[in-house]
Amino acid sequence: MPEHWLIWAVVLLAILFDYINGFHDTANAIATSVSTRAISPRHAIMMAAVLNFAGAMVSTGVAKTIGGDLVLNPVGISLEVIVAALIGSIIWNVLTWYYRIPSSSSHSLVGGVIGAVSISVGPAALDAGGIGKIVLSLILSPVIALATGYFVMIGLLWIFRNFSPIALNRQFRKMQLVSASLMAFSHGSNDAQKAMGIIALALLSGGYIDTMEIPVWVKIACATSMALGTSAGGWRIISTMGSKIFKMESINGFAADLNSSIVIFSATFLHLPVSTTHVVSGSIMGVGSAERVRAVHWGVARSMLIAWVVTIPISALMSAVIYKIIDLLTNI
Repeated sequence: MPEHWLIWAVVLLAILFDYINGFHDTANAIATSVSTRAISPRHAIMMAAVLNFAGAMVSTGVAKTIGGDLVLNPVGISLEVIVAALIGSIIWNVLTWYYRIPSSSSHSLVGGVIGAVSISVGPAALDAGGIGKIVLSLILSPVIALATGYFVMIGLLWIFRNFSPIALNRQFRKMQLVSASLMAFSHGSNDAQKAMGIIALALLSGGYIDTMEIPVWVKIACATSMALGTSAGGWRIISTMGSKIFKMESINGFAADLNSSIVIFSATFLHLPVSTTHVVSGSIMGVGSAERVRAVHWGVARSMLIAWVVTIPISALMSAVIYKIIDLLTNI
C-alpha cells in the first residue's frame, strides 16, 4: 500500500477513535448531573461537547507522552503497525460500548500499540520504562480518585452537617453545573490528546515531521472529532455510570465530578495519560463509601474491574491478529 495512503489511513482511524471515545466516554462528564436531574440530557451533551473541544486545545503534553514513550524508536515503526493498533483499539471500544461496559479507551489504545509492535518488530522495540510509567498512571489514578473522593465527600458532609438534606441537594443541584463543566473540560484536556499522540507518532514514523510536536491541524481535527462524538451521546453507558455503582444525590454528584476533574487536571499537568472512565468510577465509589460502604454496588464495580484488567491484553491480541492480516494482504 502506498505510503501516503497509509498515513491518511492512520489519520482517519485516529479521528474515528476520538469520535468513538467521545460518545463512549460522554457518560464520564455528564452521568452524575443527568442522574440527579441537575441538567437535562440534551443540554448536558451540548455542554460536554463544547467543553471537550475547548479542553482538547489547551495542552499537548499527554500527546507527546503517548507518541514518544510507547516505543524506543518511532522511525522504526511502520504505519501498518499503527493502523493495526488503532483498528484493534476501536473494535474493543465498540464492543464494550455495545454491551454497556464502561471500559477504558486509554487502555485499549496502549494495548493496541503493544500488541501490534510486539508481533511486527518484537517486544524489544517497546519502551519498557515509558510503558511502565503510562500503565502505572492508569492503575494508580482510579485508586487515588477513590481515596480522595472519600475524603472530599467526608469534608462536604462535615461542612454542611447542619443543613437539611432537601435544602442541601437543592443548592448542590445548581453547583453540579459547575462541577460537570470542569469534568467535561478536563476530559477533553486528557483524552483527546491520545489520538493526537498516535497521529504524531505516525507522522514521525513516515518522515512527515522531525520532532514529536503536535501540528495545529492535528489538534483541531482530534478536538473536533471528540466534540462530535460527545454530541452523539453515550446513553448505553450513562445508566451504568450514573446509578448502578451508587445511587447519588446532588451533593454526591458534585463531589464525584469535582474530585474527578482535579485528578484528571493533575495528570494532564504532569503529562500523564489517565482513563477518565476509571477516574470517574473511582470517584463515585469513594464518594459512595463515605456515605455508606454497603451503599456501593460492589458487584457492578467488580465487573468493571474485570473489564479494565482484560482490556490491554485483549486489545493487544486483536491488534496483533489484525497486523498479521494486513501483512498477509500486502504481501499477496
